[in-house]
Amino acid sequence: MDIQATSLQTLFGALSAIILFIYGLQGFSRELRAVGGLALQFWLGRVTANRWLGFTVGALATAVVQSSSAITSLTAAFVDASAISFRASLGVLLGSNVGTTATAWLVSLKLTDIGPFFIVLGALISILPKRVSVIGKAVFYFGLIFFALDLISAELTPLREQPEFSKWLSLAQAPWLGLATGLVFTALVQSSSVTTGVTILLVQQGMLPAESAIPIVVGANVGSTSTALLASIGMNAVARATAIANFLFNVAGAVIFFPFLQQFAHAMVQLAGDPGMAVAWAHLLFNLTTALVFLTSMDWVEPRLQTLLLRNRS
Repeated sequence: MDIQATSLQTLFGALSAIILFIYGLQGFSRELRAVGGLALQFWLGRVTANRWLGFTVGALATAVVQSSSAITSLTAAFVDASAISFRASLGVLLGSNVGTTATAWLVSLKLTDIGPFFIVLGALISILPKRVSVIGKAVFYFGLIFFALDLISAELTPLREQPEFSKWLSLAQAPWLGLATGLVFTALVQSSSVTTGVTILLVQQGMLPAESAIPIVVGANVGSTSTALLASIGMNAVARATAIANFLFNVAGAVIFFPFLQQFAHAMVQLAGDPGMAVAWAHLLFNLTTALVFLTSMDWVEPRLQTLLLRNRS
C-alpha cells in the first residue's frame, strides 16, 4: 500500500508539473501577444506577396510566442477577416510547424535550470513603471515554463523504478503507436510543446529510447492542428479551409515519413550522439523537409487545395 501511495503521489506530482508547464506556455503566449500583438498583426498582414516571407514570419513568430496553436489560430482568424488570403496563409502555417521546434531545442540543450532566474527577473520588472512592467509578465511566464520543466524532470525520476510505468512506455516502441500517442496527447493538452518537452525529458532520463520518442513528436505535429480546427468552426469557408490545410500538411508529412520512420530515427540517433539532441534534430528536419516540399510545389498544391476545400464555398 505504501509503494502504491508513493507511486500515486509521484504521478500526481508529475501531472501537476505538466499542468504548470501548460499554464506557463499559455501565459507567456498571451502576454507576448498583448505586448507585441499589433506588430504581429502587421507582419502577418504583409505576407501576402511572398510565400517564403510568410514561412519566415510564421517560423519566427511561433518560435518567439512558443505556440504553433496560437499562430495557426490567429492566421485562420486573419483569413476569416480577409486580412490575408488563403494562399498567403499556407506559408505562415508551414513556417509555424518549423518554429514550434524551438521548445525541443531549448529542452534538449538542458536549459531548464534558467527558470528561477527569469521568474525573479520578471517579478522585478513588473514593479517598474507601467510602460516597462508589461514586459515583466512575459519574462515571468518564460521562466515559469522552464521551472515547470525542471519540476517535471524531478517528478519523473522516481517513476523510472516503477515497472508499470516502464511497461506502459515500452508500448510506444511501435512507430504507429508512437504516432498515435503523440497525436492524442497533443490534441488533449492543446500544445505540441508540452508533448515534445516531456518526451525529451523522458529520453534524457533514459526512460524512453530516442527511436521511440521520434514517432511521438511526429504525431504531436498532427495533434497540434486540433486547436486551429476547433477555432475555425464558427469562421467562414476560407478560414475553415486554412485550418484544414494545416491539418493536411501535417498528416501528409507523417504519411510520407512513416515507411522510413524507424530508419530515420536510427539515423538521427547515430548522427546526433546525444539522445535528446537526436529527438530535437529529428523534429526540426521532419518539419523543415515537409515545409520545403510544399513550399517549392505551392503553385501546384495551392489550386488543388482550393478545389478540394472550397468546392462548396459559402
